[in-house]
Amino acid sequence: MSAAAEATVLITHDVGLHARPSVKFTKLAKNFAAEVEIALAANGPWFDAKSIVKVMAAKAPKGTLLHIRAKGGDANDAVRALVELVRRDFDEEAGHVRSA
Repeated sequence: MSAAAEATVLITHDVGLHARPSVKFTKLAKNFAAEVEIALAANGPWFDAKSIVKVMAAKAPKGTLLHIRAKGGDANDAVRALVELVRRDFDEEAGHVRSA
């Protein structure tokens, strides 16, 4: 029987789960062998968290409760790491601005 884990985290990043944050999220998810999925509602629909196209298609704006679930040997580690990434605003500085 494989392990399973679930968590919910609030997206506080200004642009939500788009472009750069989505890339960081999927790259991290791919580091785990577990099957990882996200949803914007507890009952789904669920999206493959290792697919940049599907993660961006979720269009999760700031203020969204992001549901994360994983199945597999490292499911707990995967969910924990992804929740922490979201809580850290995807490791981006607040008000990320391009300088000239």
